[in-house]
Order: sequence, then C-alpha cells, then structure tokens
Amino acid sequence: MKEITSRSLADTKAFAESLLKRLVEIPRKSAAVLALYGNLGAGKTALTKELALLLGVKDTVNSPTFILEKIYKVKHPVFERLIHIDAYRLEEPQELAHLGFTELAADGGNLIVVEWAEQVEGLIPESALRVHAEFVDETTRRFYIHDKESKS
Repeated sequence: MKEITSRSLADTKAFAESLLKRLVEIPRKSAAVLALYGNLGAGKTALTKELALLLGVKDTVNSPTFILEKIYKVKHPVFERLIHIDAYRLEEPQELAHLGFTELAADGGNLIVVEWAEQVEGLIPESALRVHAEFVDETTRRFYIHDKESKS
C-alpha cells in the first residue's frame, strides 16, 4: 500500500498525473477502472476533476450523485472517454449493472472512475486501481493506493 498526502490542488493534480500513468500501463483488454473509496469530503471528486483536466475535458466536472454517471469525450492517446460514476445512492451493485456498466467496462477506450466504489464492490474488476481517500483537515487529504503492485 502506498500513501500520498495532498495539501493543495497542485498536490492532487500531481497525484492524478501519477495515477493516469499507472492506469495507462495496466495490462488490459477492457476499460481501465479507478475505484475510489472514502467518506464525504475525502477528495474523491477533486481527484476526478484533476484527472478530467489531464484528459482534456473542457466541461465542468461535478460528482454525478443524482444522475449516477456522466460520460465525457477526452483528448488522450489511450482513452476515448472518461466515465464518471457516483455509486453513493446505489443500494446494491446490480443497480449499476442495469445502467450498462458491464458494456462500459468491456470497452478498452474507456477510463471509468467510480466514486463510492464500496457500494458496488462486486462489479469492480480485479485489475482496477483502488484508491482510498481520507479527510485529514480542511486543507489536507490522504490517499492510499491498493493494487497488485503496491499491496502490503
């Protein structure tokens, strides 16, 4: 497990850059999935916004809490779309499956970011990059990366 502390948006941007590099490098035949865990205010949406900026998304990126998912076209050599999912309101993983998650996850041109991934853990692929976000104080967030390379 690797720990990153962010004390500013610049730190969060740098962390997003490192995550994007790792997501590109994950061997896969389907979508790259970034599963984000953590309480309200832990930095999940801020991290997703920074990823979207790095991918060339011009639209305003907000957590899709009520619409559950937003799809953005991106300007990136590997990814064609950023799929931003907020699973907070879901009561069971199958609700996400009914929204076409399986098809989205099968498309190698997609980068899928799932906030509140604990709500749909059963659908998160084993190859996903898992990041736990933690609120420390008003200006500090801590991120913990869990994947095959950094498991302790």
